[in-house]
Amino acid sequence: MKGIRQLAEHLDISIGTVSRALNGKTDVNPRTRQRVLEAAEKLGYVANQSGRSLRKGSTGVIGFMMQTGPEITGQGDTFFMSVFDGVQTVLARHNLDLVALLCSSSEDPDAYLQRTVARGFADAIILSATRRNDARFELLDRQNIPFISLGRSLTDVGQPWIDLDFEGMAETAMERLINAGHTDIGVVWPHGDLNLGYIFIERCREVLARHNLTLRDEYIFRARPNEAGGYAVAQEIAARPTRPTAITLVNETLVTGLYKGFEEAGIKPGKDIAIIGRHSPHTQFLSPALTGFSLSLHDLGISLAEGLLSVMPAYKDIYPATYRRVWPMALIEGESG
Repeated sequence: MKGIRQLAEHLDISIGTVSRALNGKTDVNPRTRQRVLEAAEKLGYVANQSGRSLRKGSTGVIGFMMQTGPEITGQGDTFFMSVFDGVQTVLARHNLDLVALLCSSSEDPDAYLQRTVARGFADAIILSATRRNDARFELLDRQNIPFISLGRSLTDVGQPWIDLDFEGMAETAMERLINAGHTDIGVVWPHGDLNLGYIFIERCREVLARHNLTLRDEYIFRARPNEAGGYAVAQEIAARPTRPTAITLVNETLVTGLYKGFEEAGIKPGKDIAIIGRHSPHTQFLSPALTGFSLSLHDLGISLAEGLLSVMPAYKDIYPATYRRVWPMALIEGESG
C-alpha cells in the first residue's frame, strides 16, 4: 500500500478524514485518529510528499547549506553536528525537518544553491561559510526564499544573521599576547574568501596598532581548515630562520595538527611559542592545555532556527524579532598561551 486513497478505502472512511488525522488536525475524533495511524503503520502507508507540498504550498523542510570535503572538514566536523542538534530542537516544535545541503568543495556554491532553489526542495535556508561578497544572498532574496546566514558578508539584503564574535576574539587574544610581552605575533587566515578572515585580521591590526605594533605580512599564514592545514603551518613556521613567538587562529580544526607539527619540530607550545585558538571536542586532550575560546554550539543552533522562523510568514508571529547578533565566545585559560 502506498497512497492515501487505498488507506481510506481500507478503513472505509473519507480521504479528507484520513488526511486530517495524519496531519494531526484537532477536529478528528481521537479514536478515529488512532485507527488511521495504526493502519498507516501496519499497511505501510507512504505520503506523497510532492502532492502534499503542492497543496500546502510548502515542503516542511529547512535546508542548512554547508561545504564539505576532506580539504574543508578534515576528519569530521563536530561543529556543525552540534549546531544541527540545536536547530532541530526548535524545528521539531513545528514538525519541520532539517536537511543538510552538502556542497562539495569541488563545486561552485552559487551554482549548487541555484540548482537546489530551482527544485523547490526547501521552504527556507540557513547559509554558512559566508564570503566577503556572497551572491547566494541575492539569489535567495530574488526568489523570496526566507534565509538566515551563519556569518556576515558585505553583500547585505536585510536578512537576519548570527556571527561568532571574531572581533572580540581578536581583541582578547591580541591584548593577552601583548601583555605577555609578545611583539612578533602570527595569525592563521582561514582558507578561501570567508568573511570571518577579514573581520579577524582587521581587528588584530587595530589592536596591534594601538600598541605601536604591526602584523607583518610574513606572519599571516594561509591554511586549509583541517588538521593537515594546522600541521602544514607548524612545519612552515619551524622551517623559518625567524619566526613569531605567538600565534592565534580562528578555526578549531587546525589546532591538533598545529600541535603535532610543533612536537615533531621540537617546538613546545606554551614555552617556545604561545598559541591561542578555539576549543573543540578534540582539543581537550592536548598537552599543554590549550588557551582558547569556547561557545555553546547547541544554543547557537537554537538561535539560528528561531532567527530563521522570524522571517517565515507562518511563524513570524511566534518569533517576532528579526535580529542580527554577534555571538559571544568565552576565553578558557590553558597553558599554551
